[in-house]
Amino acid sequence: MRQRHPATAPSEHLVIVGNGMAGHRLVEALLARPERPARITVIGAETTPAYNRILLSPLLAGEMEREALTLRDAAWYAEQGIELVLGERVETIDRSARRLATDADRELDYDRLVLATGSHPARPPVPGLELPGVHVFRDLNDADALARAAERGSNAVVIGGGLLGLEAAEGLRKRGMQVSLLQRDDRLMNRQLDLTAARLLEKELRGRGLDIHTAAQLERLEADVDGQVCAALLGDGTRLAADCVVVAIGIVPNTALARSAGLEVNRGVVVDEWLTTSDPSIHALGECCEFEGQTYGLVEPIWRQVEVLAERLCRPDAEGAQGYTEKPTATKLKVSGVSLYAFGPTDPEPGGHEVLSYRDPQQGDYRRLLLRDGRLEGAVLYGDTASGPWYFEQALAGRDLTPCRPALLLGAADAQLLLDDALNESPQSPAKEAA
Repeated sequence: MRQRHPATAPSEHLVIVGNGMAGHRLVEALLARPERPARITVIGAETTPAYNRILLSPLLAGEMEREALTLRDAAWYAEQGIELVLGERVETIDRSARRLATDADRELDYDRLVLATGSHPARPPVPGLELPGVHVFRDLNDADALARAAERGSNAVVIGGGLLGLEAAEGLRKRGMQVSLLQRDDRLMNRQLDLTAARLLEKELRGRGLDIHTAAQLERLEADVDGQVCAALLGDGTRLAADCVVVAIGIVPNTALARSAGLEVNRGVVVDEWLTTSDPSIHALGECCEFEGQTYGLVEPIWRQVEVLAERLCRPDAEGAQGYTEKPTATKLKVSGVSLYAFGPTDPEPGGHEVLSYRDPQQGDYRRLLLRDGRLEGAVLYGDTASGPWYFEQALAGRDLTPCRPALLLGAADAQLLLDDALNESPQSPAKEAA
């Protein structure tokens, strides 16, 4: 998309469609700027104000109360002079009139519109997925439904071996259910972990009682005489009892509203570097948008999008403003109590990377580094992840780590000492020149 420089004014009416984490983060960013729009309206389809979806897993596990997830209550929005509309879904956008309508027959005019409609769970083309007892795990209502299912039944099947699937499986296990987890790939969290780290994680979770099936092909879900889901049948003939099934295989951007409004849509709502859609008056950010072919599911790039868009909405003509650009991202996770840190390629290229690895079975620690010509291109840390940010910093800087190679696997402190020593001994170093 070509670069646009939309004009706006702080007195205009800004409407934000979506009261999830991205939409709320934008509100907070706007309020921190003196040029904030004078009138802001936020519309959310859910009946509760914005909450932290990342904490749905401990909520499901019974480790946290529902109220602890709330980011701001409705009173806060009123105190800030923001109109908050909850429990209504925007159904149509009239771009020529700059007017939208909700499913409650509410109509609102806007000068500038932000779509922060998020995503919905992906669903595999499996027979039986429509049966009662099949759930997704995406919002507060889903967490409540799964908690009730755990009270009624004893067997659960979770489809998906990524972060969300693992957390759903652990949450149901902690609720007392016998849980089988299905992963289509040959290892858990295949997008973040190499085979060794994935096997360590699998061993840990099996030790807690999870029944894990990797390289699993789900053929269909079966119903009992009452039409309720009762089993999952795998391609190898394995039949797993299931009082409930959870689908957690990924997300799909919510683009229906944008598509019906005639905006450019690919996998997500297509935006430029200013998070502007094909309509200069409409922006999109977060899980619903697509920039240069990329869609989003992690908070780090979305928070950067928020800062760019907030600046654009408040100061559209600011000189030297920087648009959104893609940057490498490190994944820092705590999966069911196990710390992980990863960036770069999951697996080394054949003959392309030098691989350094360290494993301490007694402590449950594992590190694997991928280097090319002395420069770090990827890392997987399992257990002790304290050095992860330092590794990532070196990778971003493209620094030659040859001087500290013997200490790289020992951690940041030892490796940095060798780097500092090499710098001080270099004839070109400032310290040497000063001497």
